[in-house]
Amino acid sequence: MENKKTLLAIRDFIISAEKSIKSSKKLLKDILEENNLSLDSEINLSTKWLNSYNSDDTKIIEWVFTWEEMLGSDGNKYPIPANYSSKSKLVQWDKLKLAIEPNGKIMYKQIAPIERKYITWLIVKEREKYQLIAEWKVYDLLTAAVTHFKANIWDSITAIIPEWKQATFAAIESLLPK
Repeated sequence: MENKKTLLAIRDFIISAEKSIKSSKKLLKDILEENNLSLDSEINLSTKWLNSYNSDDTKIIEWVFTWEEMLGSDGNKYPIPANYSSKSKLVQWDKLKLAIEPNGKIMYKQIAPIERKYITWLIVKEREKYQLIAEWKVYDLLTAAVTHFKANIWDSITAIIPEWKQATFAAIESLLPK
């Protein structure tokens, strides 16, 4: 009977924490909107240090991984397959190159991974979006990565974020045993 009370108390703590996070997100959103600010402005992705060139008949575009897409040296955003970024454990700010062959075949290659930091915490879900809350920050997770690792809400994971730059996204490194 004592275990049931403990489980109910834990459930209530989790519900309370989720409500606090939701309220905090709303307050933050309201303050940002009032002041015409955006959290994305902290992640100012520049393309000045990226190149585009041709190698034989293949067009090469260097890009930086932003999360669900890549920002190319030409300033354009390109989609990236979620399964590729999940399995390759791409981290925001990783530098990659995209090779487009004359026949239309596309190949991705990581050429300069950003320095990484590993964090561990639980998977949560907010509005159909998987997230990781660690170090007082919320990081989005790719649904493809959660599926790839067969993870569920409240599972513990180790995730990867940039060591020295702001990020809004974490890559899943591994699912921790229960």
